[in-house]
Amino acid sequence: MTRLVVRRLGRVPYASGLELQQRLVSERQAGRAADHLLLLEHDPVFTLGRNARRENVLFPAELLRERGFEVFETGRGGDVTYHGPGQVVGYPILELPPERRDVHRYVRDLEEVMIRACADYGVLAHRVAGLTGAWVGADKIGAIGVRIARWVTSHGFALNVCTDLSAFDLIVPCGIRGRGVTSLERLLGRRVTVAEVMDRLALHFASVFQRETAAVEPGTGQA
Repeated sequence: MTRLVVRRLGRVPYASGLELQQRLVSERQAGRAADHLLLLEHDPVFTLGRNARRENVLFPAELLRERGFEVFETGRGGDVTYHGPGQVVGYPILELPPERRDVHRYVRDLEEVMIRACADYGVLAHRVAGLTGAWVGADKIGAIGVRIARWVTSHGFALNVCTDLSAFDLIVPCGIRGRGVTSLERLLGRRVTVAEVMDRLALHFASVFQRETAAVEPGTGQA
């Protein structure tokens, strides 16, 4: 079974997370690194994917920055989304084996990881035809935006745990109108910690992607 290094990085500025991903992708493509799953929280940030429409950001970037939000254009797929404290962001840096080199299957597998993690809390998340992510009713609880280069993955998924959902009011999340966002904390009516959800996500990720995990301390994890 292929080895997977799981790194829990704590709270990370978006630019630092992007730099780490880029370095690991290069090392994985060159065969100098193992597969990684980076689990972290970001400082408040709005990110725009390759297909993002500017009108889905409802306020000027300068105003958002004045209110404490960073704004980044990034190389993942998808439209605009929010990352911030209380949300688990997962960045898999995997070399997909030949039998799994299907972008749609990869996205479905990431959805499955989040759906299983939600089920651990009695929350029945599901897929929505024609859309990506994990949903509870009409509300999105987990978003996905990925990049795959030479069959090595980056970017990934974001699951709302105890996120300040009011930040999503400043954008049209993922460019989808008429639907909302939710979190485990809102649905359960009680506190849920990011750390415990990271544990569940790591477990289910290893199962779905058939990896053997090796957890490491923050700041380490060289292959």
